[in-house]
Amino acid sequence: MSLGKIKKSFQTNLENIYESEEIDSIFFIVLDHVLNKTRIQYSMDPDYEPSEKELVKIDGILSKLIHQEPIQYIIGETEFFGLKFKVNKSVLIPRQETEELIDLILKLNGEWESKKPLNVLDMGTGSGCIAITLAKHIPNSTVTAIDISQKALEVARTNALYNDVEIRFQQQDILKIKSLQDGNNTTNLVDIIVSNPPYVREMEKRDIQPNVLDFEPELALFVSDSDPLVFYQAISEFAVNNLRIGGWLFFEINQYLGLEMQQLLNNMGFKNVKIIKDLFGKDRMAKAQLL
Repeated sequence: MSLGKIKKSFQTNLENIYESEEIDSIFFIVLDHVLNKTRIQYSMDPDYEPSEKELVKIDGILSKLIHQEPIQYIIGETEFFGLKFKVNKSVLIPRQETEELIDLILKLNGEWESKKPLNVLDMGTGSGCIAITLAKHIPNSTVTAIDISQKALEVARTNALYNDVEIRFQQQDILKIKSLQDGNNTTNLVDIIVSNPPYVREMEKRDIQPNVLDFEPELALFVSDSDPLVFYQAISEFAVNNLRIGGWLFFEINQYLGLEMQQLLNNMGFKNVKIIKDLFGKDRMAKAQLL
Protein backbone atom coordinates (compact mmCIF):
# COMPACT_ATOMS: atom_id res chain seq x y z
CA MET A 1 0.00 0.00 0.00
CA SER A 2 1.37 3.44 -0.94
CA LEU A 3 1.78 6.34 1.47
CA GLY A 4 -0.92 8.23 -0.42
CA LYS A 5 -3.43 5.44 0.21
CA ILE A 6 -2.36 5.18 3.86
CA LYS A 7 -2.97 8.90 4.29
CA LYS A 8 -6.47 8.52 2.82
CA SER A 9 -7.10 5.61 5.21
CA PHE A 10 -6.16 7.85 8.15
CA GLN A 11 -8.63 10.49 6.95
CA THR A 12 -11.43 7.95 6.48
CA ASN A 13 -10.94 6.19 9.82
CA LEU A 14 -10.37 9.27 11.96
CA GLU A 15 -12.71 11.84 10.39
CA ASN A 16 -15.32 11.40 13.15
CA ILE A 17 -12.72 12.04 15.85
CA TYR A 18 -10.40 14.77 14.57
CA GLU A 19 -10.50 17.71 12.18
CA SER A 20 -8.91 17.10 8.78
CA GLU A 21 -5.84 19.25 9.49
CA GLU A 22 -5.21 17.43 12.77
CA ILE A 23 -5.47 14.07 11.02
CA ASP A 24 -2.84 15.23 8.54
CA SER A 25 -0.62 16.30 11.41
CA ILE A 26 -1.04 12.92 13.12
CA PHE A 27 -0.30 11.09 9.87
CA PHE A 28 2.99 12.95 9.41
CA ILE A 29 3.96 12.28 13.03
CA VAL A 30 3.43 8.57 12.33
CA LEU A 31 5.33 8.86 9.05
CA ASP A 32 8.32 10.34 10.86
CA HIS A 33 8.11 7.85 13.72
CA VAL A 34 7.82 4.67 11.65
CA LEU A 35 9.60 5.57 8.39
CA ASN A 36 11.74 8.56 9.38
CA LYS A 37 10.19 10.48 6.49
CA THR A 38 9.21 14.15 6.40
CA ARG A 39 6.29 15.97 4.80
CA ILE A 40 8.56 17.07 1.96
CA GLN A 41 9.71 13.50 1.32
CA TYR A 42 6.07 12.40 1.26
CA SER A 43 5.13 15.12 -1.24
CA MET A 44 8.02 14.06 -3.46
CA ASP A 45 7.09 10.37 -3.41
CA PRO A 46 3.49 9.67 -2.26
CA ASP A 47 3.61 6.35 -4.13
CA TYR A 48 6.35 4.99 -1.86
CA GLU A 49 5.31 1.62 -0.38
CA PRO A 50 6.44 0.75 3.16
CA SER A 51 7.60 -2.78 3.96
CA GLU A 52 5.18 -5.35 5.36
CA LYS A 53 6.69 -4.89 8.82
CA GLU A 54 6.28 -1.13 8.61
CA LEU A 55 2.68 -1.49 7.42
CA VAL A 56 1.88 -3.68 10.42
CA LYS A 57 3.31 -1.03 12.74
CA ILE A 58 1.36 1.77 11.04
CA ASP A 59 -1.84 -0.30 11.18
CA GLY A 60 -1.31 -0.92 14.89
CA ILE A 61 -0.94 2.80 15.53
CA LEU A 62 -4.06 3.58 13.48
CA SER A 63 -6.04 1.01 15.48
CA LYS A 64 -5.08 2.76 18.74
CA LEU A 65 -5.94 6.13 17.24
CA ILE A 66 -9.39 4.86 16.29
CA HIS A 67 -9.87 4.02 19.99
CA GLN A 68 -8.86 7.64 20.68
CA GLU A 69 -5.54 6.94 22.37
CA PRO A 70 -3.42 10.10 21.94
CA ILE A 71 -0.68 9.82 19.36
CA GLN A 72 1.82 11.18 21.89
CA TYR A 73 1.24 8.21 24.21
CA ILE A 74 1.30 5.76 21.31
CA ILE A 75 4.74 6.82 20.10
CA GLY A 76 5.94 7.77 23.59
CA GLU A 77 7.08 11.31 22.91
CA THR A 78 6.01 14.80 21.92
CA GLU A 79 7.46 18.20 21.06
CA PHE A 80 7.18 21.20 23.37
CA PHE A 81 8.76 24.60 22.81
CA GLY A 82 11.09 23.09 20.23
CA LEU A 83 12.30 20.31 22.55
CA LYS A 84 11.50 16.58 22.57
CA PHE A 85 9.86 15.05 25.65
CA LYS A 86 9.11 11.47 26.57
CA VAL A 87 5.52 10.97 27.75
CA ASN A 88 3.38 8.14 29.06
CA LYS A 89 0.06 7.82 30.87
CA SER A 90 1.66 8.95 34.14
CA VAL A 91 1.93 12.53 32.87
CA LEU A 92 -0.15 15.05 30.99
CA ILE A 93 0.68 15.69 27.37
CA PRO A 94 2.24 19.18 27.14
CA ARG A 95 0.00 21.66 25.34
CA GLN A 96 0.19 24.91 23.40
CA GLU A 97 -1.32 26.86 26.31
CA THR A 98 1.62 25.90 28.47
CA GLU A 99 4.02 27.02 25.76
CA GLU A 100 2.35 30.42 26.03
CA LEU A 101 2.99 30.38 29.78
CA ILE A 102 6.69 29.68 29.13
CA ASP A 103 6.79 32.52 26.61
CA LEU A 104 5.27 34.88 29.18
CA ILE A 105 7.97 34.00 31.71
CA LEU A 106 10.81 34.32 29.22
CA LYS A 107 9.63 37.73 28.04
CA LEU A 108 9.64 38.96 31.63
CA ASN A 109 13.04 37.36 32.14
CA GLY A 110 14.41 39.82 29.59
CA GLU A 111 14.08 42.45 32.32
CA TRP A 112 16.25 40.37 34.66
CA GLU A 113 19.12 39.43 32.35
CA SER A 114 21.58 41.77 34.04
CA LYS A 115 20.77 40.38 37.48
CA LYS A 116 22.28 37.38 39.25
CA PRO A 117 21.25 33.81 38.32
CA LEU A 118 17.67 32.98 39.22
CA ASN A 119 16.19 30.28 41.43
CA VAL A 120 13.12 28.79 39.73
CA LEU A 121 10.53 26.40 41.19
CA ASP A 122 8.04 24.39 39.11
CA MET A 123 5.24 23.04 41.31
CA GLY A 124 3.49 19.96 39.88
CA THR A 125 6.06 19.32 37.19
CA GLY A 126 4.56 16.24 35.48
CA SER A 127 6.69 15.50 32.42
CA GLY A 128 9.08 18.25 33.47
CA CYS A 129 8.32 20.29 30.35
CA ILE A 130 8.11 23.65 32.16
CA ALA A 131 11.15 23.17 34.38
CA ILE A 132 13.33 21.76 31.60
CA THR A 133 12.36 24.42 29.07
CA LEU A 134 13.07 27.21 31.56
CA ALA A 135 16.41 25.63 32.44
CA LYS A 136 17.27 25.62 28.74
CA HIS A 137 16.30 29.25 28.19
CA ILE A 138 17.39 30.96 31.41
CA PRO A 139 21.19 30.51 31.56
CA ASN A 140 22.79 29.74 34.93
CA SER A 141 19.41 29.34 36.61
CA THR A 142 18.86 26.84 39.40
CA VAL A 143 15.64 24.97 38.72
CA THR A 144 13.77 22.80 41.22
CA ALA A 145 10.70 20.75 40.25
CA ILE A 146 8.28 18.98 42.57
CA ASP A 147 5.47 16.51 42.04
CA ILE A 148 3.48 14.19 44.26
CA SER A 149 3.68 11.35 41.73
CA GLN A 150 6.82 9.21 41.77
CA LYS A 151 5.95 7.87 38.31
CA ALA A 152 5.70 11.40 36.94
CA LEU A 153 9.07 12.27 38.47
CA GLU A 154 10.62 9.24 36.76
CA VAL A 155 9.42 10.60 33.41
CA ALA A 156 10.64 14.10 34.27
CA ARG A 157 14.10 12.83 35.26
CA THR A 158 14.33 10.95 31.96
CA ASN A 159 13.41 14.13 30.09
CA ALA A 160 16.01 16.18 31.96
CA LEU A 161 18.71 13.73 30.90
CA TYR A 162 17.31 13.58 27.36
CA ASN A 163 17.48 17.37 27.08
CA ASP A 164 20.80 17.71 28.90
CA VAL A 165 19.73 19.96 31.77
CA GLU A 166 20.18 19.71 35.52
CA ILE A 167 16.98 19.89 37.57
CA ARG A 168 16.57 19.33 41.29
CA PHE A 169 13.59 16.97 41.54
CA GLN A 170 11.68 16.40 44.78
CA GLN A 171 8.64 14.32 45.59
CA GLN A 172 6.39 16.75 47.44
CA ASP A 173 2.68 17.35 47.97
CA ILE A 174 1.70 20.85 46.82
CA LEU A 175 -1.03 20.94 49.45
CA LYS A 176 1.41 20.21 52.29
CA ILE A 177 4.80 21.69 51.40
CA LYS A 178 5.79 24.66 53.59
CA SER A 179 9.30 25.49 52.41
CA LEU A 180 11.89 24.46 49.87
CA GLN A 181 15.01 23.04 51.49
CA ASP A 182 18.34 21.87 50.15
CA GLY A 183 20.34 18.87 51.36
CA ASN A 184 21.56 20.87 54.36
CA ASN A 185 18.01 21.67 55.46
CA THR A 186 18.59 25.30 54.54
CA THR A 187 15.49 27.10 53.33
CA ASN A 188 15.98 28.59 49.87
CA LEU A 189 14.00 31.59 48.65
CA VAL A 190 13.14 31.57 44.95
CA ASP A 191 12.78 34.22 42.27
CA ILE A 192 10.13 32.51 40.12
CA ILE A 193 7.41 30.06 41.07
CA VAL A 194 5.43 28.56 38.20
CA SER A 195 2.67 25.99 38.19
CA ASN A 196 0.15 24.34 35.91
CA PRO A 197 -1.82 22.55 38.62
CA PRO A 198 -5.04 20.54 38.30
CA TYR A 199 -7.82 23.00 37.47
CA VAL A 200 -10.60 21.23 35.53
CA ARG A 201 -13.76 21.06 37.64
CA GLU A 202 -15.72 17.83 37.86
CA MET A 203 -18.67 19.60 36.22
CA GLU A 204 -16.49 20.21 33.16
CA LYS A 205 -15.84 16.52 32.52
CA ARG A 206 -18.74 16.47 30.06
CA ASP A 207 -16.76 18.87 27.86
CA ILE A 208 -13.58 16.77 27.86
CA GLN A 209 -12.81 14.66 24.80
CA PRO A 210 -12.37 10.88 25.30
CA ASN A 211 -8.75 11.05 24.13
CA VAL A 212 -8.07 13.15 27.26
CA LEU A 213 -10.64 11.78 29.69
CA ASP A 214 -9.89 8.10 29.09
CA PHE A 215 -6.10 8.28 28.90
CA GLU A 216 -4.54 11.24 30.71
CA PRO A 217 -4.00 11.06 34.51
CA GLU A 218 -7.00 12.32 36.51
CA LEU A 219 -4.68 13.27 39.36
CA ALA A 220 -3.18 15.99 37.17
CA LEU A 221 -6.45 17.22 35.68
CA PHE A 222 -9.41 17.45 38.03
CA VAL A 223 -10.47 19.33 41.14
CA SER A 224 -13.76 19.35 43.03
CA ASP A 225 -16.53 21.73 42.07
CA SER A 226 -16.71 22.95 45.67
CA ASP A 227 -13.05 24.01 45.92
CA PRO A 228 -11.67 24.49 42.38
CA LEU A 229 -8.84 26.83 43.45
CA VAL A 230 -7.48 24.58 46.18
CA PHE A 231 -4.08 24.20 44.51
CA TYR A 232 -3.82 27.89 43.64
CA GLN A 233 -4.58 28.81 47.24
CA ALA A 234 -1.92 26.45 48.57
CA ILE A 235 0.71 27.55 46.04
CA SER A 236 -0.03 31.22 46.68
CA GLU A 237 0.37 30.73 50.43
CA PHE A 238 3.65 28.92 49.78
CA ALA A 239 4.77 31.75 47.49
CA VAL A 240 4.14 34.41 50.14
CA ASN A 241 6.64 32.66 52.39
CA ASN A 242 9.15 31.43 49.80
CA LEU A 243 9.45 34.05 47.07
CA ARG A 244 12.10 36.72 47.33
CA ILE A 245 10.81 40.29 47.51
CA GLY A 246 10.33 41.26 43.88
CA GLY A 247 9.83 37.64 42.84
CA TRP A 248 7.08 36.46 40.50
CA LEU A 249 4.36 33.84 40.61
CA PHE A 250 3.03 32.40 37.33
CA PHE A 251 0.02 30.13 36.80
CA GLU A 252 -1.82 28.39 34.01
CA ILE A 253 -5.48 28.72 34.98
CA ASN A 254 -9.01 27.57 34.25
CA GLN A 255 -10.45 29.81 31.54
CA TYR A 256 -13.70 30.19 33.47
CA LEU A 257 -12.10 31.31 36.75
CA GLY A 258 -10.05 34.35 35.76
CA LEU A 259 -11.89 36.79 38.02
CA GLU A 260 -11.71 34.38 40.95
CA MET A 261 -7.97 33.95 40.40
CA GLN A 262 -7.40 37.70 40.34
CA GLN A 263 -9.36 38.10 43.56
CA LEU A 264 -7.43 35.29 45.25
CA LEU A 265 -4.05 36.81 44.36
CA ASN A 266 -5.15 40.30 45.38
CA ASN A 267 -6.44 38.98 48.70
CA MET A 268 -3.10 37.26 49.32
CA GLY A 269 -1.36 40.62 49.03
CA PHE A 270 0.35 40.18 45.67
CA LYS A 271 0.97 43.21 43.48
CA ASN A 272 0.99 43.68 39.71
CA VAL A 273 -1.63 40.95 39.40
CA LYS A 274 -2.66 40.29 35.84
CA ILE A 275 -4.84 37.72 34.09
CA ILE A 276 -3.62 37.06 30.55
CA LYS A 277 -5.59 35.63 27.65
CA ASP A 278 -4.26 32.89 25.39
CA LEU A 279 -4.18 32.95 21.58
CA PHE A 280 -7.86 31.95 21.55
CA GLY A 281 -8.91 34.87 23.74
CA LYS A 282 -9.51 32.77 26.86
CA ASP A 283 -8.30 33.66 30.36
CA ARG A 284 -5.41 31.21 30.60
CA MET A 285 -2.49 32.65 32.57
CA ALA A 286 -1.98 34.65 35.73
CA LYS A 287 1.08 36.47 37.00
CA ALA A 288 1.66 38.30 40.27
CA GLN A 289 4.59 39.86 42.10
CA LEU A 290 5.58 39.78 45.75
CA LEU A 291 6.53 43.29 46.90
